[in-house]
Amino acid sequence: MINAIDIFCGCGGLSLGFQNAGFNIIKAFDNWDKAIDIYNCNFNHNAELIDVYDLTSEYLKSFMPDVIIGGPPCQDYSSAGKQDETQGRANLTLRFAELVCQVNSEWFVMENVDRILKSHTLPKAINLFKSAGYGLTQVVLDSSFCGVPQIRKRFFLIGHKNDIDDFLTSSLYANLSSKRTTIRDYLGNEFRTEYYYRHPRSYARRGIFSIDEPSPTIRGVNRPIPPGYTIHSGDATTDLSKVRPLTTLERARIQTFPKSFSFIGSKTDMEQIVGNAVPVNLAEYVATHLKEYIDNPENNPI
Repeated sequence: MINAIDIFCGCGGLSLGFQNAGFNIIKAFDNWDKAIDIYNCNFNHNAELIDVYDLTSEYLKSFMPDVIIGGPPCQDYSSAGKQDETQGRANLTLRFAELVCQVNSEWFVMENVDRILKSHTLPKAINLFKSAGYGLTQVVLDSSFCGVPQIRKRFFLIGHKNDIDDFLTSSLYANLSSKRTTIRDYLGNEFRTEYYYRHPRSYARRGIFSIDEPSPTIRGVNRPIPPGYTIHSGDATTDLSKVRPLTTLERARIQTFPKSFSFIGSKTDMEQIVGNAVPVNLAEYVATHLKEYIDNPENNPI
């Protein structure tokens, strides 16, 4: 059994994907109580409410994790955020790296937005990992090629003690789907609508989409069609009578959470939590390839 802990667990998208791939998640941590409440409704192990700066390596070592997974908050890098690393949340990436290196777990997986590649923070984190003896795989994956009906590009940094760099790169890229997953591919007619509204960042962009295409990135914003909406040339239909916004739970389905996954709390909190989540199938895609590597003895250089 490969034991894992999840730091910055949110509502559990990364945890559930790794659990589905055969990892044993034994503990999780986050500092948002609303996300923790949802997490603890859906897993047998416990997620603890704690500030990551109060989380010690000694405490983490007590769980004897083989792998540490986590998605440090991405707002300081994200196109949906301020893209300002001085806001302080970029430091959480470094805190994740510090904890991994102090615990000295054999493996780690860090997830973030692809814009982290342009940051000043990522090279600092990589230097910490390299100094601690980790071989590193760095990939950017579009979730729509990983069984998720959503165009969502995410960066993964995967580390293994004393291994070569790029140890998992070819496997992760070689097994991508040959075509993007559409909402109809994944959910059929579950939504009982052909078209839906997704509020654009500006009205220079389209807002109406078809279930016969992958969804754009699910964000923490979900608004109704505004009165007097002007049809965009890229909209999937011009007939607004056939269009509706998606519900919170439908957006969670696009994030590939199963129907059985329980979401509780206010609509505003749930929308943000769903928008922040790692798509379950994307996490499972990465976890499956990592587990195959771990389970193959000749891949272990130690």
